[in-house]
Amino acid sequence: MAHPRNIKVEIQYLGTNYHGWQLQSNGPTIQGELERALSKVLQEDVRLIGSGRTDAGVHAIRQVANFFTRKEIPLVGILKGANSLLPDDIAILEVEEVPKDFHARKSAKKKCYLYRIVESNTRLPLFLDRAWVLGPGLDIQRMGDACKLLVGTHDFKAFQRSGSSVKTTTRTIYLCEVYTGTWEGHRCIEILVAANGFLRYMVRNIVGILVKIGRGDLGPEAIEIMLNNKERTYAFKTAPACGLYLKEVYY
Repeated sequence: MAHPRNIKVEIQYLGTNYHGWQLQSNGPTIQGELERALSKVLQEDVRLIGSGRTDAGVHAIRQVANFFTRKEIPLVGILKGANSLLPDDIAILEVEEVPKDFHARKSAKKKCYLYRIVESNTRLPLFLDRAWVLGPGLDIQRMGDACKLLVGTHDFKAFQRSGSSVKTTTRTIYLCEVYTGTWEGHRCIEILVAANGFLRYMVRNIVGILVKIGRGDLGPEAIEIMLNNKERTYAFKTAPACGLYLKEVYY
């Protein structure tokens, strides 16, 4: 019998209609849809290893996963076959055969998330589930100054979801920057965060306090105070899932 091939897939999806990446019994998931399609194409049970979980409503520009198969179906056949069976809001972008020791999660060196905010005084149906729509007036300079304080190795316990249980809450942020542009005629603010790993809700809580700082309700030093206190010192809204995108995974 042939040795199993290790197949790496890069995936794009809108997470609006799903209960996140990871398989769950109470609703549709990205992993579940992909495994169903790949199992049908390969005519064997496929179990995907994802680079990490994305929560309900979170999107991915380039999520990475891998799986093993003994079938000799060409890569292009896997790509086209699976995409023909997947719903319109999930697509495999690339398929590649990789060394046996490649592991989508354990081999990852860093990940980059993107968060999108669109400014408007009214509801914007075009951006429903694609961005956080907020009233105008965010001070990008203040938000940028606060971002600089997040870069480096810190204990990010104050920025995780309450009730989370992980071995360590220390992470290294390599990049945290704010950009502005326009999207369909509206001012769009994009926040990029790249790190060696993320806690649950970490990016969404970072965005939440950056918005509070951008509104002038807090100074940039609030970041340092939260990092030192290791607790959610201030009242601020956790940014909604709809504006968050897993942008890239680096190996």
